[in-house]
Amino acid sequence: MSDDAQRTLERRVTALLAALVLFDLGLVIWAGLLPKLWFKAFHGVPYVDPEALLPRMAAQWAGFMLCQLAALLRWRRAPWWLVLVAGVRLCDALTDLTYVALAEHTTWFAKATLPAMGPINALMAWYLIRCWKQLGPRGSALGPR
Repeated sequence: MSDDAQRTLERRVTALLAALVLFDLGLVIWAGLLPKLWFKAFHGVPYVDPEALLPRMAAQWAGFMLCQLAALLRWRRAPWWLVLVAGVRLCDALTDLTYVALAEHTTWFAKATLPAMGPINALMAWYLIRCWKQLGPRGSALGPR
């Protein structure tokens, strides 16, 4: 890979990781701090969550965000972080489709946005693994073979 191509790839990876951090931070804030607004946007019903599933989801997204933030800060020295983030994104590939399919009340917004998130997460995972392979091992014990 040429130096220019590598720099371009590195900029794209950094931008994607930064975007993922911001995206999941937004989800944490929305679901964790503004649950009534979340329910209005996705369900169109008052916020009732006696089993605290929405705060659980916010905590999961906080974990995703922290993993992606660590990757953003460390991936150039340890490219295996890209594979770790790919795994995180794959963990969320089926959740939104399941959510919109099984929720009793969903809004047009939920129906328009949630089904696309699974394929988007899978695509991001594929892209990050592809980038990791292109970058080579660079001292990583988990470098591409």
